[in-house]
Amino acid sequence: MLQTTIAGFTMGAIGSFHCIGMCGPLALALPLQQHSLLAKFKGTLLYNTGRVTAYAIFGILSGTLGTMVAMSGFQQGLSIGLGLTVIALLLLPKLFPKKMANLHFAEHFFIRLRAVFGQLFFKKNQSTLFAIGFLNGLLPCGMVYLALAGAAATGNIAGGALFMIAFGMGTLPAMWSIAFWGNFITVQARQKIRAAYPYLMILMACLLILRGMGLGIPYVSPATHTGKQTVHCVAQPSLKN
Repeated sequence: MLQTTIAGFTMGAIGSFHCIGMCGPLALALPLQQHSLLAKFKGTLLYNTGRVTAYAIFGILSGTLGTMVAMSGFQQGLSIGLGLTVIALLLLPKLFPKKMANLHFAEHFFIRLRAVFGQLFFKKNQSTLFAIGFLNGLLPCGMVYLALAGAAATGNIAGGALFMIAFGMGTLPAMWSIAFWGNFITVQARQKIRAAYPYLMILMACLLILRGMGLGIPYVSPATHTGKQTVHCVAQPSLKN
């Protein structure tokens, strides 16, 4: 479990730079009470608790999928397949931009989600901050999808949930800083972060592939055990009359 926690937290900490670039405007627009530091602290805590709760639920679902795959004996293949899928999703829009632009996955769901967001922000009170954070966790995000792939690769429900909770905690320092301290990063810096995002995704995908290969590298590609049992034969003395 320690390895799962470290992996999830590390992915979240590295991915939080992507969060600054993509989710920074949303965090800056939170209806926080500016007159009190304590109220501001409570508001950001509610918002981030909502995000991590959404990640935990996703982790349970991904861990359930990973459990079924692990029971079938294809856990290594799942990790490799997820890594290759991430790379494919990054390359396909570059290779076939027109065809990929015409694909609209769950378009109606996200339109409705944005409408709910607008209603919550319009209320401008702290009671909605948990809901805003939870819905933020449902927004389409490549880094979250990659984390879910890592959660599924753990091969069990508890591991998947723990991985996503650790991932959320890894994003916490950056997201808390944006919401609490304001616009400390320029638009130009955000654009540079977004430009580096695909390379970060490829790096994480390669780590998933390495994990599935079982090369015996601690934390990166742990050795796998086939579980074969050695049978010891003991000669039985013959009975002579």
